Amino acid sequence: MLDCLLTGEAMSASELSKFAGVAPSTGSEHLGALLAGGLIRVEINGRHRYFSLAGPPVAEALEALALISSSSPVGSLRQGLAADRLRFARSCYDHLAGILGVAVLDTLRSNRWLELRDGDCSLTVIGERGLIRLGVDVNGARRSRRAFSRLCLDLTERRHHLAGALGANLMRTMMDRGWVRRPSSGRAFELTRSGVSGLLTLGLPDMILGSDSRC
Repeated sequence: MLDCLLTGEAMSASELSKFAGVAPSTGSEHLGALLAGGLIRVEINGRHRYFSLAGPPVAEALEALALISSSSPVGSLRQGLAADRLRFARSCYDHLAGILGVAVLDTLRSNRWLELRDGDCSLTVIGERGLIRLGVDVNGARRSRRAFSRLCLDLTERRHHLAGALGANLMRTMMDRGWVRRPSSGRAFELTRSGVSGLLTLGLPDMILGSDSRC
């Protein structure tokens, strides 16, 4: 259930129970325990209740646990293709992860839009101007109560991608511009043709962008 909520979306108890493969009554018990533990929150809309992660710290803890847990075996071609899509581009709660997320961070560093010092990640003046031109709400990220920008160790690549409020707003901008989209429910992203063109202008290597099936 927690893994399902890593998409950053709110879901109903029936959806989460179905994803976990348990009866609705069992799912309700689990959700009650997760609520009591402060890992999730609930939003009530009339007769409907929608559950989501309690916030970025919970997502970060889940990603950290995933890094030290054993990976699930791939038992079919369908599972293998799904794993490939997740590895290429996915949401890490509210920021971009996978091969594409790592490549975006590398490019921002190469363009000197971001600087890494002593494990910290800071936005340069040039970078701020560039991201604002793209439509990223940099000032909104600064006003956020969470970390402005930070590094997140990627689950599949074992390298860093951009997280924090800035990483979240950058992913949101990429979605708003139609550069990436979710072809179905889940964490995987699909790179669009406009996304390929846009990311090429930023300096992402064509070999990275060409590794995904473009729509």
